[in-house]
Amino acid sequence: MPGRRLRIAFLAFRGNPHSGGQGVYTRHLTRELVALGHEVEVFAGQPYPVLDEGVRLTEVPGLDLYRQPDPWRTPAPEEFRDWIDVGEFAVMRSGGYPEPGAFSQRARRVLRGRRSDFDLVHDNQSLGWGVAGMLDDGWPVVATMHHPITVDRAIDYEAVTTDAARESVRRWYGFVEMQQAVAARLPKILTVSSCSADGLAAEMGVPRHRISIVPVGVDCEVFRPSSGPRTPGSIMATVSADSPLKGLVPLVEALAKVRTEHPRAHLTIVGRPRLDSPAAKTIEALGLEECVTFTGPLEARQIVELYDRAEIAVVPSLYEGFSLPAAEAMACGVPLVATTGGALPEVVGRDGDAALVVPPGDPSALAAAIGRLLGDADLRARLGEVGRARVLNRFTWQATARATADQYAGLLQVC
Repeated sequence: MPGRRLRIAFLAFRGNPHSGGQGVYTRHLTRELVALGHEVEVFAGQPYPVLDEGVRLTEVPGLDLYRQPDPWRTPAPEEFRDWIDVGEFAVMRSGGYPEPGAFSQRARRVLRGRRSDFDLVHDNQSLGWGVAGMLDDGWPVVATMHHPITVDRAIDYEAVTTDAARESVRRWYGFVEMQQAVAARLPKILTVSSCSADGLAAEMGVPRHRISIVPVGVDCEVFRPSSGPRTPGSIMATVSADSPLKGLVPLVEALAKVRTEHPRAHLTIVGRPRLDSPAAKTIEALGLEECVTFTGPLEARQIVELYDRAEIAVVPSLYEGFSLPAAEAMACGVPLVATTGGALPEVVGRDGDAALVVPPGDPSALAAAIGRLLGDADLRARLGEVGRARVLNRFTWQATARATADQYAGLLQVC
């Protein structure tokens, strides 16, 4: 069984390669599975993923209700094709997030006539009712859950102050109950860290013995150190979303403190802020508009170019199920400040191993660590070298693919 060539139907309900980790995970894992000799066909909703040679793509289009530049749009009448489309739009209009569930129903319909083409289905975090239906259709199914989405929900709920805003958060996360019910039925769940595994068991109701830990990886040929000069005072952070979970407000508050001793300190954030977000309001309130730059979404090589010039990188998250930005910064040899939020200590090690580590949500602790690194070139050099070595030893996509294929083999032995 371990040496068998497997045929994998890989589901990605959205595959944006520039926002969030789902597109990154889809692209690199499927490429390395193909390199191991397996066949992979990705079934994806919009925005479609970027895939490498040898990986097939079957588009499973939805209404694309959150596309730029017109998110939360109202589709034209001719765009509605069936009851799935109607239901997706209705949930969106009620304030919910319908993409995982709607995509899973479409994917089930597409796969229903292709049972003989694949050995198993790998669902990347949709956990929709259609995935449960695939079990009923006779498919062996494994799913990846990167972390318990209940954490995002709790942090977003705590960040709002009005009853209307709390109701909005409750409606948006209405899909969580669906994911809990579907995850409880699946024979195998993959996740990326021990922290996420414990959280999935405690908060999502997944039996712990069904959860296997397979860390994600970094493309170490793309994310690699530069010998060029770094810009004094340059600080870099990569965020997948402008949300309280990512800790941007404490980071901005820390920057204001750092600039009292390091007036050249400048923060570059790979991401796009919401105009009305707490982070944007904090930047304005502290008068830091000239000291903070948002780049918007970038290609991997553009991110590497920024790392090449950065003196330090910061991951200020309140919680992470893994943190690709932390691993990518280390792979580039950039000294890192990170919090202890979620699985970050599993990625960066203890304080001083491959990063300076501080409690989450603590601007003063962040400022102290950032200031210490900016003022100590020897410490920056040591952390950069140790971080790169840690990634090469633990977090490569080749290792992720081998471990994932082993999980496939184990699933097929019992199905």
